[in-house]
Amino acid sequence: MKTRWLIGVDDTDNLESRGTGHLARQLGFALNDSGIAELKGVTRHQLLVHKDIPYTSHNSSACLEVLSDASFEKIQKLCAAFLIDNAAEGSDAGLCIARWEQVSEEVESWGTSAKQRVLHFEDAPVLANKHGIYLEGFTGTRGGIIGSLAAVGLRHAGNDGRFLWLKNLRETTGVFSADELFFLIAMDEICDIHGEMIYPEDLIHTGDWLRPVMKNKKIVVFVEKSLNPDKYEWQFVSKDYIKSISC
Repeated sequence: MKTRWLIGVDDTDNLESRGTGHLARQLGFALNDSGIAELKGVTRHQLLVHKDIPYTSHNSSACLEVLSDASFEKIQKLCAAFLIDNAAEGSDAGLCIARWEQVSEEVESWGTSAKQRVLHFEDAPVLANKHGIYLEGFTGTRGGIIGSLAAVGLRHAGNDGRFLWLKNLRETTGVFSADELFFLIAMDEICDIHGEMIYPEDLIHTGDWLRPVMKNKKIVVFVEKSLNPDKYEWQFVSKDYIKSISC
């Protein structure tokens, strides 16, 4: 039986490079292509923006969920080498790797706190060591350990962040029935902004920015009434709405 792993990354970019979310997706593809792990999803988690916290643009971290029957050592070796080779010049890259069952409520609370207040570098490895979680920084000040541990905690808690990658997510554009979307993308719910479920046969326009969110430990797609009801009943909510509920 394959083990479920969470891999947090943070502070891998600079002002000229692609963001941490892009690099997290590329790391996931590298794990897939190597045969070491199967990528299930990548989530973006918004952390506190504060004058005392160094960040590039938005202070977001990312978490990969993977399944693997490989050893921790193989997973760690690939992830570490990838960050060392690909983290941008001037970044403070951090990496966190944990089995799903290692992530405690205390680690989840660390993630919540990272959204609310300034955390201290030296506290992150203490918490990780307490729970047997791997945590390491590779470049610059190595301050990304704070956000990478937070990303793992937030993803495990299951009520924060939006998906940057799921299988078929970015390739699925156009009009589909709800049933077809469930078949194409590994999501748990499609509902309107009031929480009402959508009929399986209802037609939905995905737009060009389909981003499910984590809500109550479920992968949820939010839709709103269509502006073209003669062609389809629903359309995916706006980018601004998704950002407002996933920050």
